[in-house]
Amino acid sequence: MPWKEMSVVSVRLEFVHLASQPGANVRELCRRFAISPKTGYKWLARFRVHGEQGLIDHSRRPQCSPERTPVEMEQRILALREQHPAWGGRKLRQRLLTLGVVDVPAASTITTILHRHERIDPRQAEAHRPCCRFEHDVSNRLWQMDFKGHFATDEGRCHPLTVLDDYSRFAVGLFACADERTQTVQGHLTTIFRRYGLPERFLCDNGPPWGAGPDAEHTPLTVWLLLLGIAVGHGRPYHPQTQGKDERFHRTLKAEVLQGAHFRDVASCQPRFDAWRDVYNFERPHEALALAVPASRYQVSPRPFPEVLPPLLYEAPMVVRKVQTTGEISFHNRNVKVGKAFAGYPVGVRPTTTDGCWEIYFGRHRVGQIDERSV
Repeated sequence: MPWKEMSVVSVRLEFVHLASQPGANVRELCRRFAISPKTGYKWLARFRVHGEQGLIDHSRRPQCSPERTPVEMEQRILALREQHPAWGGRKLRQRLLTLGVVDVPAASTITTILHRHERIDPRQAEAHRPCCRFEHDVSNRLWQMDFKGHFATDEGRCHPLTVLDDYSRFAVGLFACADERTQTVQGHLTTIFRRYGLPERFLCDNGPPWGAGPDAEHTPLTVWLLLLGIAVGHGRPYHPQTQGKDERFHRTLKAEVLQGAHFRDVASCQPRFDAWRDVYNFERPHEALALAVPASRYQVSPRPFPEVLPPLLYEAPMVVRKVQTTGEISFHNRNVKVGKAFAGYPVGVRPTTTDGCWEIYFGRHRVGQIDERSV
């Protein structure tokens, strides 16, 4: 199967770098790059012998994750958390040790598991965390996404869409867009997901199409992400430093590509973006990475993109309610606001340990609460 037209050598270079990572699943990468395994192994062999020159026509999804907590242990941790919703990682670990469970992970690992399964409200966690620079410890734990400020071309305006992996600073997406609509972003994200897999979480600002202000936390785009099993978080309003890595990426993009440049239209922007993205990912030393390049730290996600959205399933003790066109559900003879973006979808309502308080879930994601004590 032939490579799709773009910068052919550029695509080959990206492929061999990703496929050369320890533990990389070469056949899975071939599928994501739409080439046959025979073609993929051919370019890997040429690259190992001749370097980048070997990629010119002359004519790690890991197989396993030995350091990841076994599924059975995660399920046991989550079951204990269900029994004790107020317990954190240290208490849960000590209780498992007391029960005689062997190979209990560290308290920090248990906390990470709780975050990944949406058992800790990110807003509550942020309230107890000092304001400091942070970095996730593996690829695809968090992606940052934003539009860089649009700029003029001869025939209109270009809106650069940027998607950055938090851990590696690898630019998984840089797209020249004619607008900032949901359909535009969703189309580009689908392209990214098919190649790199799904992240665990997105961090975005509060603007459209992924934010609609404080009164509407979710939009059709973020609902689609939740359906894919991707959590969505938003930075504090008027605090762009929350997405500091993506903001820094924007500064670099402006300095190295946009400043003083002239573009005829949006289509003419994309080749420049593609060429610079290769330099940024594979050549440009990054000071925050001890002068390594982002590609040296990035591995594709083990979570493939599902071409068909998975069904929404809820189990007891959840009570299922369908969200009306008004964005509300009826619960205990009262209308409860969930959000118009969820209209037509079922949500699950489950009790908490506090009498009169309920949590609203969309799949495995907590999207609201009900406090019957306040009327």
